[in-house]
Amino acid sequence: MSIYVGNLSYSVTQDDLSKVFSEYGAVKRVQLPTDRETGRARGFGFVEMESSAAEDAAIQALDGAEWMGRVMKVNKARPKEEKDNRSGGGSWQKNNSGYSRGY
Repeated sequence: MSIYVGNLSYSVTQDDLSKVFSEYGAVKRVQLPTDRETGRARGFGFVEMESSAAEDAAIQALDGAEWMGRVMKVNKARPKEEKDNRSGGGSWQKNNSGYSRGY
């Protein structure tokens, strides 16, 4: 399981986050998603720790804590939701006057 860490400073690095969480146990992995177009940090991340006890301790201690001028939101990460590939409930179909939605 991993931990969601929200409301992070845009200047935070993986090393910064790893150091903070390592106070509560061994950190396996840190992810800081970036914007595809700008490459800029998105203000949240995910931390995986060696044990669930370490995760629980980190969540208890860091949720609501101020760090780098921001109040962190820290909780168990929820599984990524499956996205539906449909776009608006139909497909475009060619007809005599151009294209229209086919339902």
